Amino acid sequence: MSNKSPNDDSNLYISKYFHHDLQLRFLKVLDLCLLTLVFAGTWFFAYAKEIIDPFYGKGNWVVICLFALIYFLYGRTYDAFVVSLSSVSEKFYSQVLSCFFTDSIMYVVIALLTRHFPQILPIITCLLVQAVISYIWSSLSSRWYFKVFPAKKTIIIYDKESDLLNTIGNNELENKFDVQKTIHANNITIESLPMLKNFEIAFLANVHSHERNQIIKYCIQNDIRVYILPRIGDVIMSGAERMHILHLPVLHLVRYSPKPEFLILKRLFDIISAGFVLIIVSPLMLIIAGIIKMTDRGPILYKQTRLTKDGREFNILKFRSMKVDAEKDGVARLSTGKNDTRVTSIGKVIRKVRFDELPQLLNIIKGDMSVVGPRPERPEIAKQYEERLPEFSLRLQAKAGLTGYAQVYGKYNTIPYDKLEMDLMYIAKPSIFEDLKIIFATIKILFESESTEGVSNNEVTELEFPKKDRS
Repeated sequence: MSNKSPNDDSNLYISKYFHHDLQLRFLKVLDLCLLTLVFAGTWFFAYAKEIIDPFYGKGNWVVICLFALIYFLYGRTYDAFVVSLSSVSEKFYSQVLSCFFTDSIMYVVIALLTRHFPQILPIITCLLVQAVISYIWSSLSSRWYFKVFPAKKTIIIYDKESDLLNTIGNNELENKFDVQKTIHANNITIESLPMLKNFEIAFLANVHSHERNQIIKYCIQNDIRVYILPRIGDVIMSGAERMHILHLPVLHLVRYSPKPEFLILKRLFDIISAGFVLIIVSPLMLIIAGIIKMTDRGPILYKQTRLTKDGREFNILKFRSMKVDAEKDGVARLSTGKNDTRVTSIGKVIRKVRFDELPQLLNIIKGDMSVVGPRPERPEIAKQYEERLPEFSLRLQAKAGLTGYAQVYGKYNTIPYDKLEMDLMYIAKPSIFEDLKIIFATIKILFESESTEGVSNNEVTELEFPKKDRS
């Protein structure tokens, strides 16, 4: 007779993931402590004695804890603590960026405490030391993690042809996912579900709800982790309000209708932030305008019809980055990035760092756009998209934005279907906190070349849509 108790399986599950998560937590806390320790040394040796009324004991700890808190928030925003899903270079870049902004804020705090601008060399030295520690931590943490936790046996279950396997390979995730099998969802029946016990992770790529629900329930019961690439309906459902009516659990779905206080705060934030940034960057805008004018004597600004909330058209403003006759044949085309011969020499530079979009601050102040929202699309392009994907118009529930969820977590050449899903994720759960997170995350991608890549000629022609409905 077996001595195995009914709770043995659940205890094994708790034990396995408890130790995994505990070790990861320790690794992340170690990173936070090391970088905070560097700042603490800088504070005590360079700045603590310069304040008007020197702190004794608790005051110093308040300053140090403030650094730790700010760095933690920036680190969460920039995914600086993600060990298993980021490359060494990505973790290093995220951590240095987080340290840069945190040290900058702390320098301002120190200036307020000392009532003058103290020497800047110590805080620069602090940042350099933190950068060295960040690189060491990023490198060693990856090496340790994949040695202790080798790649998990993974199966990909798809409904349409999926390039998920190539995506995993192209993003250096083979150390995390050991894909041993790919299979169409139609080939999985209730009788064949036990086959999944041979795997530790299951990816479900756009699988229909009926088949997916059976697979999910089996995976959860048998301790198989599940990653789901959702369909459009799933994303819409994620914004459902949970209710109880007549003692029954109910999910309540409505068209995008955020609370009035959110809309008021969002509009105030748009006006204040866009106005402030416009004042700060106005000298830079004058320089860009002068260079564009001197380059080919053409117009400085470029107006283009775009769509915003509920399909209303408006003229978006940009610094002209293409030749004057770029679309002389009247055909709307997506940019192919560095391969686009229509882009001018100065246009390549300002596009790379997104400076061509600075005039859109005026669109924000006017009210045509918001700081955060789905990027406005051209009516001609949107019409082509909707012919293949009618749900594409759902992104017009919210006002268009200078930046958005799809811009931060996707790329310029991310296919329209995936962009739509990311925009709907933002629309499903609007909040000021999410807006702030997207704004800070936008700064991170400004210097990532892949975020400004164009689309291939084939993608422009085919629009990269699924051949059948995937909603």
